[in-house]
Amino acid sequence: MRLTWSRVGILMAVLLLVAAGVVAWLNVAGEDPLTGDANSFVATPEQVARGAYLARAGNCAACHTDRGGAAFAGGKGIATPFGTVFASNLTPDAKTGIGTWSAAQFWRAMHNGRSADGRLLYPAFPYPNFTEITRADSDALLAFLRSQVPVAQVNRPHALRFPYGLQPSLAVWRALFFSPGVYEPVVERLVQWNRGAYLVRSLGHCAACHSPRNAFGATRDSLELSGGLIPLQNWYAPSLASSAEAGVADWSTAEVSALLKTGLTPRGAALGPMAEVVFRSTQYLNDADIAAMAEFLKSLPQTPPHARAAVELGKDVRTHGEALYKDHCAACHGANGEGGSGPGGVVYVPLAGNRKVLLDTPANLIHIVVNGGFPPTTAGDPRPYGMPPFGPALKDEEIAVLASYVRSAWGNAAPPVSALDVLNAR
Repeated sequence: MRLTWSRVGILMAVLLLVAAGVVAWLNVAGEDPLTGDANSFVATPEQVARGAYLARAGNCAACHTDRGGAAFAGGKGIATPFGTVFASNLTPDAKTGIGTWSAAQFWRAMHNGRSADGRLLYPAFPYPNFTEITRADSDALLAFLRSQVPVAQVNRPHALRFPYGLQPSLAVWRALFFSPGVYEPVVERLVQWNRGAYLVRSLGHCAACHSPRNAFGATRDSLELSGGLIPLQNWYAPSLASSAEAGVADWSTAEVSALLKTGLTPRGAALGPMAEVVFRSTQYLNDADIAAMAEFLKSLPQTPPHARAAVELGKDVRTHGEALYKDHCAACHGANGEGGSGPGGVVYVPLAGNRKVLLDTPANLIHIVVNGGFPPTTAGDPRPYGMPPFGPALKDEEIAVLASYVRSAWGNAAPPVSALDVLNAR
């Protein structure tokens, strides 16, 4: 028996060594040799300008600039279900930033998710999406970041729970869920479509929000852009591949472009996290790139809406909900949820048939009622009209009743909302 257990122990040890070897190999597979140093890369003015544009497309400042902090100096905490990841300093400071990074090291970070010192990077930095960018775009981004003012700000250590803060744990995660790659143009598609697909899938990293995640925080590639709840924010990023959620196959290119450029169309407005994307990123993209993104998004196969039976609310709930709607909502959204327009071209979106209202999860509707709805300020809509918050004035039970009424009135048919739903969304 002693010999048998010894053999089992040896076998287990061998298997562990083999598994460790496979994990180690998968974590370096596809990496290019590091060549050159920081001084061997000399940026051109054209690269700097191109990099500034690409940094907008990637919305880099949203994470790498802390509130009240210097641009791209890092320090902003990004909450995840596994703890807090703090964004790194991207300024060209030699000691605390990326001033000594070579172009090859920066490319490795973007393409392979590995820092200049060899550490594995956490996918809160969306290298599973950025891996598809081209080397030329990576070099342009580096050129722009090197043109920034150096800021001496030491990177904050991540605050992740055990065992998520360990490099071996991250190595296993990457072996299971990450493979480096570049965008491969689809030859059957036009140049414009491929440009849009490249922007959406790589620098735009749209799937980071608009895709479901598994228990380990990895996006489920088989369900790309099919919608997902943004961790800890409790905003739902609706499916871009569903006509019942945020699919735009039946929109005109002009309508999709307007939403990305201004945050507002007669069909609806960009609110919550998407408003920030429009504010910081997409409004600055040129018309050709916006049209390319619209072309790609319009081409996504659409899941048709599923049939829903009419929702029957109790008489007391319906009466109370209707009264709350008349008191707080009807003046703008219409007595029958038809929407309308106000002074100065203000558009009050209709609630009857509104896809935000009818999502299976009521999280976004609750957020808007509680905290207000504020489209982004853009060049195309410099003074957007926002909806005031009703969270301070209404109790959770009242918000639940109001939301349930809106989701069931005027032909709407969506499940009712409970006070617990409101509490969770708050």
